[in-house]
Amino acid sequence: MAELHTLARPYAKAAFELAHEGRSLGQWSQTLKTLAGAVADAQVASLLANPRLSRGDVAAVLTAALGDKLDAQARNFLRLLAENNRLAALPAIAEEYEALRAEAEKRVEVEITTAAAVGEAQQQALLAALRKRLARELEVSWKTDPALVAGAVIRAGDLVIDGSVSGELAQLRQAVIAS
Repeated sequence: MAELHTLARPYAKAAFELAHEGRSLGQWSQTLKTLAGAVADAQVASLLANPRLSRGDVAAVLTAALGDKLDAQARNFLRLLAENNRLAALPAIAEEYEALRAEAEKRVEVEITTAAAVGEAQQQALLAALRKRLARELEVSWKTDPALVAGAVIRAGDLVIDGSVSGELAQLRQAVIAS
């Protein structure tokens, strides 16, 4: 999995730079999602694995199938990926692109899991504190998990803040085992 993202990163960066220059970040997001969905299809996957088809043939079939969903730049990008045998990396490319876009737009996806439902006033106070700490716009999803006992776990990218009772008990357990 890590290898696929390593292969995908330069292509995602190239697509992002192209989209940024053309002020078409949203359009490229949609294009990459469409392409990623196409190569994830079982029939297309069998085409990619078919040794009798040249890379150019596969790109031509995909271009024809997607028709007007692809502009000239997207068709060129698809051809480049086909020539370099990277079509299977399209889902990872789309994911890497979205991460670059989120960074440029200063937004982050945040998952907040609480032990019990949180009132509107508490939600707004927590979101204000997170916006200040992360200096980003937040795309928040709320979940509840009674196994936390009390408190919350906040995930924002690589940042994890575990303020739950179950998390504190786990830390205490590790401290006792380590001593």
